[in-house]
Amino acid sequence: MLSESSAAVVKATLPVVQAHGEAITGRFYQRMFDAHPELLNIFNRGNQATGQQKAALAAAVVAYAEHLAGPETMPWGPILDRIAHKHVSLGITATQYTIVGRHLMAAIGEVLGDAVTPDIAAAWDEVYWLLACELIAREARLYTEAGVAENGSVWRAWRVTGKAQETRDVVSFTLVPTDGGPVPNFTPGQYTSVAIDLDGDRGQQIRQYSLSGRPGADHWRITVKRVRGTGGAPDGLVSGFLHDRVAVGNTLRLSPPFGEVSAVAGEGPLLLVSAGIGLTPAMAALEHLAVAEPERPVVLVHADRTGAAHALRDALPRLQEQLPRLRLNLWYEDAADGELAGLTAQVSAGLVDPELIPLSPDAHVHLCGPLPFMNAVRGGLLRRGVPAERIAYEVFGPGMLRDERV
Repeated sequence: MLSESSAAVVKATLPVVQAHGEAITGRFYQRMFDAHPELLNIFNRGNQATGQQKAALAAAVVAYAEHLAGPETMPWGPILDRIAHKHVSLGITATQYTIVGRHLMAAIGEVLGDAVTPDIAAAWDEVYWLLACELIAREARLYTEAGVAENGSVWRAWRVTGKAQETRDVVSFTLVPTDGGPVPNFTPGQYTSVAIDLDGDRGQQIRQYSLSGRPGADHWRITVKRVRGTGGAPDGLVSGFLHDRVAVGNTLRLSPPFGEVSAVAGEGPLLLVSAGIGLTPAMAALEHLAVAEPERPVVLVHADRTGAAHALRDALPRLQEQLPRLRLNLWYEDAADGELAGLTAQVSAGLVDPELIPLSPDAHVHLCGPLPFMNAVRGGLLRRGVPAERIAYEVFGPGMLRDERV
């Protein structure tokens, strides 16, 4: 709980901090990376280049301050769990919170100047450390559950045993631990972090990829889309490296499986809705259900540019045989090549219309895809009466859903 005196100060200064939030977080990152360049090995340089990271941090800090200083408007537990899972997948340590706090508070002072009195500085410092302590506690528990020793490394070496070109821009890798030890189980919807050492002075970069194969198998599979820069954004450093430089027999460093979202949560009917490379957790869910719950009623709604761009589509006829109650609803912007031999599916042209998604009243829903897509689908399902607590979704990158407060 925020102290009463700090709550009053935070309420009074929230508009100013919010108005200057991105300037503050921009200065924060500059200060921190100047003092600790090694932290560039943790942060996504693409999100730094586009400004997404500083915008997301500013929004998160302000929203958490509103949560502490005012009436409850957002269920913060799930959001903190999401952040904690992401942090442990990167190997974030408790001591790094001190570094972040020092540079964030200094950035507030530099941007707002003499307006930051000692009382204001103390109040916002309290906000930061309440947030930090909540995350540190959650992360300590996750490290313990994953078998990571205190101050130990999350990284384990895995050998690439297969590389499959799924589409022009998508490849799948199968991997096994180089130490010959057990392959950790995971829940469909979870992801692993992959750490890559780039050439020259670009250092290490880390990205998260959903596990797209079957839990309990003797290997892991990740399916990676090449990120092509648009609108001034750079091409994806890590996805390009994986596509162009990684071959069978190479070794990659992977984290344990993390992620708070299950793609197979609940009982009864399941609705999986994906777009583009967002299909990966849905495919893990189908592979799992084919073994564990073959009679569960499942609807898969997937959107893509074309049938040829639809990665892992060739696995659907087999999964349809293994899951007799699986219904497929495919939407392609250009549906000219939408049919696939051996596949029974409703194929539609254009963008997914949430009003036309087959929906059981008691269905549990999992969404994964670009933020605008998930916003549109989630909003449509809420309007159709699906309770918010039955709609799970995975957000990669620094954004959040527009209606996440619902």
